[in-house]
Amino acid sequence: MKYISTRGQTAHKPFSEVLLMGLAPDGGLMLPEHYPQIGADTLQHWRGLSYPELAFEIMRLFVTDIPADDLRDIINRTYTEAAFGSAEITPVRTLSDGIKIQALSNGPTLAFKDMAMQFLGNAFEYVLGKEGKVLNILGATSGDTGSAAEYALRGKKGVNVFMLSPEGKMSSFQRAQMFSLQDENIHNIAVEGMFDDCQDIVKAVQNDAAFKAQYHIGTVNSINWGRIVAQVVYYFAGYFNATTSNEQKVSFCVPSGNFGNVCAGHIARQMGLPIHRLIVATNENDVLDEFFKTGAYRPRTTEHTHVTSSPSMDISKASNFERFVFDLMDRDSSEIQVLWAEVAAGKGFDLHFVLDKVREQYGFVSGKSHHADRIATIKQVFESDGELIDPHTADGIKVAREVREPGETVVCLETALAAKFDATIREAVGDVAIPRPAGLEGLEDLPQRVQIVSNNAEVVKDLIRKALDQ
Repeated sequence: MKYISTRGQTAHKPFSEVLLMGLAPDGGLMLPEHYPQIGADTLQHWRGLSYPELAFEIMRLFVTDIPADDLRDIINRTYTEAAFGSAEITPVRTLSDGIKIQALSNGPTLAFKDMAMQFLGNAFEYVLGKEGKVLNILGATSGDTGSAAEYALRGKKGVNVFMLSPEGKMSSFQRAQMFSLQDENIHNIAVEGMFDDCQDIVKAVQNDAAFKAQYHIGTVNSINWGRIVAQVVYYFAGYFNATTSNEQKVSFCVPSGNFGNVCAGHIARQMGLPIHRLIVATNENDVLDEFFKTGAYRPRTTEHTHVTSSPSMDISKASNFERFVFDLMDRDSSEIQVLWAEVAAGKGFDLHFVLDKVREQYGFVSGKSHHADRIATIKQVFESDGELIDPHTADGIKVAREVREPGETVVCLETALAAKFDATIREAVGDVAIPRPAGLEGLEDLPQRVQIVSNNAEVVKDLIRKALDQ
C-alpha cells in the first residue's frame, strides 16, 4: 500500500514515511491510494476476533512496509486491558432510550484520543529505532490530543514533543494533565489565541520545508495518517458489539470539530463496513453542520470562534475535512488545490451541487448542540440511566436523538470521561461525586510547567530552536 497527497504534488510514499512526515510537502494530507474492500466472509471472520486481533487484521492492510510480526507486537503492546481497563477495549453500552455509547475513553488520559495515540507512540518508537532517526513532534490541541500525545510519547527514545494549546481555553483538568508532566522531552506551549491559531502555526511550521528538515518536525494531530488508521479499527469493533449479525446496519454519531474521528468512520464505510449513516454532531462552532446542511464550507476566524463548554470542539477550520472532500470530488487533486486556495484566502467554498452525493453515497447527516442542550442532556442521562457523560458526548447524544430514524441503531462515540469537565457536570447535575480513576486525585494541585507565547509561528520556531540547539 502506497500513500498519495490530496494536493497531488507529492511522490507516492510507504506507511512508515507517511507516519513521520505529518503534512505532505505540497500542503495536502496523505491518504492510501485505495481503500481495501472487505467482503462478507472476511467481515464474518473478524466478528469473532479480540480487539488486538481485529486491529492487526485491519492495520496490516494499510501498513505493508512493517513486518507482520513486528506490527502485531506493536498492536499487542498498545491495546491491553491494563491500559484501557477492559479486555473488550471499547465496550458498547445502551441507554434506556436505546441510544448506544461506545466507550472510547478508558485510556490513560480519559479521552478517545488515547485509542490512536497509544498506537502512534509505539509505532513512532519502532520506526525511529529501525531507521536511527529522531523526531520532534509539533502538535496543537483543543483539549485532549495534547495530553493523549504527551502520555503516549513521554520518555520515548528519539522523540520530543512541542504541544501548542489555546491559553486559558481548556478545562482545569485538561491543563493539569498536560502541564503537570515534568518529562524532559515534553514541552507545553500556550498560545494567546484559539485552537485554530495553534493549528495554523503547526501548518505554517510544517510548510517551512527547510526548518522542518533541519529540526525533523513531525506531528501527532489527526493530519497524521497513523492516527486515522488506528481509529478505523474501533468502528469495526463498535459495529460488532452493537449487532448480532452482519446483515444489520448501524449508524454512528460522532462529536466533531477537526473531522478526524468521523473521517475514520468514512473510511470504514468505504471499506465495506455496514454503516447506514455517519451523523456529525457539532457545538456552537457549527462550520461542519453548516456544510452538511447547505454545502457551504465557511471556516471562521478566531474572533468568530465561540469558547464553549465542550472545548475540544471549539474549532472553526476542520483539518481532516480535506480528506473527505478529496473523495467527494472523485480524488481530483487539482480541484482540491482550487478549493483550499479559497480556504486559505478566507473565503471557503460552496459544494451545494453535490449534497445529494454527500448524503446518499457517503451517508452523512449532521446536527448541532448548544450549552443549554448539553446541560439538559447530561442531566437527563444522569436521571434516567444513573451515569455521567462528558459535554462532548452529550452533544452527540442530543444530535443522535434529534435525527434518529424509526428503528435505526445509533452508536454514539464517547469523547471523554465526565471527570475532565467538573464545572460543567456540576452545573448540570449539582454537587454529586464525579468518579475519577485512581491516581488522578489532586491532579490540579501538582506543579505545572508551561510557556505562554504570542500567536506567531516565528516565536514558536525560535522556542523549538532554543530547546533543540542546546
